[in-house]
Amino acid sequence: MNGLEVVKIVELIGSSPKDWEDATKNALAEATKTIKNIKSVYVKRCNAKVEKNKIIEYRAVVKIAFVVERKIS
Repeated sequence: MNGLEVVKIVELIGSSPKDWEDATKNALAEATKTIKNIKSVYVKRCNAKVEKNKIIEYRAVVKIAFVVERKIS
């Protein structure tokens, strides 16, 4: 990162019936649909939805960092 870059961070929740890694990948995949220049993903927290004593949904709360595009005049 040079001195002219600005990084923004957004927080998202990804989910998956498979596992936390897949939940993280799903959050990132959704972010890439509208965000450019993604540089990192940080897994802040993982949790799961339980029904009848079984995990039915894995959730990953993630922070996604990306470089803000700006025109330098």
